[in-house]
Amino acid sequence: QVQLVESGGGLVQAGDSLRLSCAASGVTFSRYTMAWFRQAPVEERECVAAISWSGPNTYYADSVKGRFTISRDNAKNTVYLQMNSLKPEDTAVYYCAGARSGPLSTLQRDYTYWGHGTQVTVSS
Repeated sequence: QVQLVESGGGLVQAGDSLRLSCAASGVTFSRYTMAWFRQAPVEERECVAAISWSGPNTYYADSVKGRFTISRDNAKNTVYLQMNSLKPEDTAVYYCAGARSGPLSTLQRDYTYWGHGTQVTVSS
């Protein structure tokens, strides 16, 4: 059974940092492209960052470029999202997602497995 479990969310102030973690089980993690999506109230879910199976290729949404960093540790079956200089508009539920290795994708439909999400709230 495949499971993706996110952790690390919370309530912070603008300018603070958080690191989200997503632990995977039940899959050959190293063969999966991994991504972080987020969904704010009344907004569509969007891809904020993605990383290829081997790590050298990454994608960042323009809104987070230069502030967020995605990384992975295949030995620990874990993907991370380091979020710095957080802004109130980063407030959302953050979801970890996994897709069979292929070109980096920002589309929800390309991701087979999803975590349940972790709430990030940034106060001004």
